[in-house]
Amino acid sequence: MTLLNDPRTRHRRLGVAAAAAGLLAAMLTAGPAAATPDPGDGPTVPEKISKSVETQVEEALAEGEIPGVDEIVHSDNITHLTNIPKDALPGTNSDLAFQGKYAFSGNYDGFRVFDISNPKAPKTVAQVLCPGGQNDISVSGNLLFLSTDSSRNDSSCNSVTQPATEKSSWEGMKIFDITDKANPKYVAAVETACGSHTNTLVPERKNVYVYVSSYSPSAAFPDCQPPHDGISIIKVPRNAPEKAAVVGFPVLFPGEGPDGGGNPGSPTNPGVSKTTGCHDITVLPSEDLAAGACMGDGILFSIKDPEHPKVIDQVQDNVNFAFWHSATFNQKANKVVFTDELGGGGAATCNARIGPNRGADGIYDIVGKGDKRKLVFKSYYKIPRHQADTENCVAHNGSLIPVKGKDIMVQAWYQGGLSVWDFTNSLKPREIAYFERGPISTTTLVGGGSWSAYYYNGYIYSNDIAKGFDVLKLDDRRTDPAKKVRVRELNVQTQPDYFD
Repeated sequence: MTLLNDPRTRHRRLGVAAAAAGLLAAMLTAGPAAATPDPGDGPTVPEKISKSVETQVEEALAEGEIPGVDEIVHSDNITHLTNIPKDALPGTNSDLAFQGKYAFSGNYDGFRVFDISNPKAPKTVAQVLCPGGQNDISVSGNLLFLSTDSSRNDSSCNSVTQPATEKSSWEGMKIFDITDKANPKYVAAVETACGSHTNTLVPERKNVYVYVSSYSPSAAFPDCQPPHDGISIIKVPRNAPEKAAVVGFPVLFPGEGPDGGGNPGSPTNPGVSKTTGCHDITVLPSEDLAAGACMGDGILFSIKDPEHPKVIDQVQDNVNFAFWHSATFNQKANKVVFTDELGGGGAATCNARIGPNRGADGIYDIVGKGDKRKLVFKSYYKIPRHQADTENCVAHNGSLIPVKGKDIMVQAWYQGGLSVWDFTNSLKPREIAYFERGPISTTTLVGGGSWSAYYYNGYIYSNDIAKGFDVLKLDDRRTDPAKKVRVRELNVQTQPDYFD
């Protein structure tokens, strides 16, 4: 086990280097007048850094202030049990879902099924080739749902890319039968406006409702026309998934004009993404609540009637949030953590130049009752370790760690690794554990790191974009009670009631 030097030393040294000549100098200014990020969790295009920044990264490596290339470092309370490299699916690893003894790993080229009955030695059960980035993945009962947000020539798993300007192009939701985990069967496809960047399940006994988040319409796209200010809702009969169909497109941002009523973005709000849909939605079925991370807006809405969600509150942060990416409720449903994916996941934003409040989490208390509830901002949280300017790093996907009476979560930060942090005190969040690898490169910004880091039945599972599937164990008196909590199924965007 290799441990990092004093993080305060690391923070100070890299802060000077980053402020002097950060890679983002031409991309993201220190103030709110930043370039609008290119949203989309897309694979990072390698970008050569300047010679001066390269020298600073090399000096930090030599001084031991950042880990070496691919070197693993972590806090004392984290144990890295294993890593399973990518195999038949070479694309970008994306989201994770869980059911019983299985983990389902999304990948831009398809998905992989692991048997995790022995977390120290997961076994591959199936690898399904089905290209269609980003292949956001969810499971419910015998059904698996796969999002396609890549314009294709048809809905098959043999499809190829085709411009969205062509009417015949297809994007949307694919549905598989996973009764036999070793042989998933493709059973249905549902086309949705602007595709499906992410999907969120609202499961019922007879049906599964799928909330489809997508964005970035264009008048040139026949199937993705502006203003696109809502979400697609698919109804999937469990006993007849081939009858799955879109049953509604609720408008979440009503407003006059071609752009609807969401955040107008630049130039009105420089550096902020214009709201043209949602990026991700998290539902808390036990409370009939949902939280939407919708580009330039964060929203809270009721899902008492899953086909007709009702917005309760809408908030913006036009100073420090560039792209509202995802949301996590605490167990009591009196807080929401929203993430800001500054730079679209492809930039180095964990440095002094960007600071502690941008590319971070925003903690919001939920105040009031019923339809009068409001989201009230309390504080920001960002990992306390600066990363090299060759590392894409920003707040990304995480989940609660179920400790009764506490608000603790684990979260992915791309090449910032993963962070376990406590936000029980909304005003004073603090990190209690971490794990990361050193930069993939010291000369080029290369995309990598943890896309999703989730806690499931006693272990942390991380899907690393480049390195594969990681399993970690957390041993800490503050989180040990969570080891006794077991759930049969986990889609993090469909949060369970862990203590029901």
